Amino acid sequence: MPRAIWSGAISFGLVSVPVKLFSAVSRKTVRFNQLDSETNSRVKQKRVNAEGDEVPYEQIVKGYEVAKDSYVIVTDDELASLAPKASRMIDITDFVSEEEIDPVFYDSAYYLVPDELARKSYALLTKALDESGRVAIASFVMRTKQYLVAIRPSQGTLMMSTMVYADEVVPVVDVPGLEELEDIEITDAEMAMAGQLIDSLTTDFEPERYQDGYREQVLDLLEAKAAGEARPVEAPAAADDAAVIDLLAALEASVSAAKEARKGDGDDDAETVDDDAEAEQVAAGGGTAKKATKKTTKKRPVKKSA
Repeated sequence: MPRAIWSGAISFGLVSVPVKLFSAVSRKTVRFNQLDSETNSRVKQKRVNAEGDEVPYEQIVKGYEVAKDSYVIVTDDELASLAPKASRMIDITDFVSEEEIDPVFYDSAYYLVPDELARKSYALLTKALDESGRVAIASFVMRTKQYLVAIRPSQGTLMMSTMVYADEVVPVVDVPGLEELEDIEITDAEMAMAGQLIDSLTTDFEPERYQDGYREQVLDLLEAKAAGEARPVEAPAAADDAAVIDLLAALEASVSAAKEARKGDGDDDAETVDDDAEAEQVAAGGGTAKKATKKTTKKRPVKKSA
């Protein structure tokens, strides 16, 4: 049973909606302990200085490096005096269009759950946001830290996502290797084939279809070893780093493979023939490919998580 990690109220204008905060994500990371290979006893980490001497916890202070090997010491009291004041309010300051927010700004997700006496005002805010297509931008304090958050409707509830600040997002112009992409020329035939490849792989988003295969294999391995079963250790296959020489040929091969897979799912062959003929016409310079009709792909079997 999930437990509330914060309680307070959403505040906008003169309206206040008491809520509780629950984590919307439960990480499934497989965690290991460090052991001594000879005795299988736990390995403990000690705090030591540059000379290798262990330092008592009460003797450790915080230092900010301003130059190499030069630090400014800051006390806990000094930091506490600057910490945001504890508050039980999620203060909404703006409403913006959801499509204006780049997903790169989203961080951790939470559910906002109303108190029993605040359900109507909660439902009103949820419906108003849903119909307006707006997202509420707000700030709140949790565990002495101030967060920028976005509150949006989701399946009849309110979901809150913490956000990174603008100066924490790495500008595209600072990333090497992205400078001259806009100068690359793309032919009509390449665009047509790329469009067909996208159309052939288009389906509804079903998050249950996507599994952490590595984590499941690790859990299977641990279960087998705990049961005393031996598992052969195989070296991973070497990755093929060869560059694609003929982009159009690679796209054509990808489209053909996707269509073969689609035939296996029982899709109509007639549209496949039409797509092939149209692609050949575009490749020959005879026109622009029309957008293929979107078709729903059959659901793939979902492997249950361990």
